[in-house]
Amino acid sequence: MLHKTRGIVLRTVRYGDTSLIVNIFTELFGVQSYMVNGARSSKPKAAKGNLLQPGNILEMVVYHNEIKNLQRISEYKLGYLYNSVHLNVVKNTVALYMIELLQKCLKQPEQQLDLYFFTENILQLLDISALPVVANLPLYFTLKMGEHLGFRLNGRFSEYTPYLDLQEGTFADLPPHHPHHLDTHSSELTDQLFQCTEVAHLAAITMNKERRRKLLYAYLEFFRLHLPDFTEMHSPPILHEILDA
Repeated sequence: MLHKTRGIVLRTVRYGDTSLIVNIFTELFGVQSYMVNGARSSKPKAAKGNLLQPGNILEMVVYHNEIKNLQRISEYKLGYLYNSVHLNVVKNTVALYMIELLQKCLKQPEQQLDLYFFTENILQLLDISALPVVANLPLYFTLKMGEHLGFRLNGRFSEYTPYLDLQEGTFADLPPHHPHHLDTHSSELTDQLFQCTEVAHLAAITMNKERRRKLLYAYLEFFRLHLPDFTEMHSPPILHEILDA
């Protein structure tokens, strides 16, 4: 049966001489794998593989069968045309970090509308945002993605609750008796990031590159504590080098 859906490309793998198997986070069906025939044709007009770069947002018509692991795409085109993400090395690296985080977390083919639209919106905001916003975007996206996956932060930073306990996901009055917590300054910055209602406001949250690096690794530790099968990511070292963060 044919369905219209939007989707975000996560990964492509070559198959045969001209085809690709594409992993896509779709609006309707969650994460799905699709066989795309002729995507790597030697004829420029026939080849559409460049539309299937990781991070691209697509509009698709797909065949969907619940009992199959590999689906097929009938039609696809760009659902959003990036102006800078594929041209700016900083923005491209941030986008690839976001895509890798999605790959690490999304294992089951189930619809997650809120997370899908949040991710699509963040990718589009990344495309149009200035670099001071972009530097904090990986931190913001990671925290908010955790919320969408069901392990949000509880409480608020204050002089009475100045420590963020990552194991419990809550702000506490005293540092817990385990290593999975943030110091007071990192806890305050995390609360500021998490409470941001507009991405543009991220530019006002200032920190040095070492603090930003430590925060991102702490947030990924937060994911490991709450997702047992969460494995090590490869993009953060590249992200920090490119961002000088």
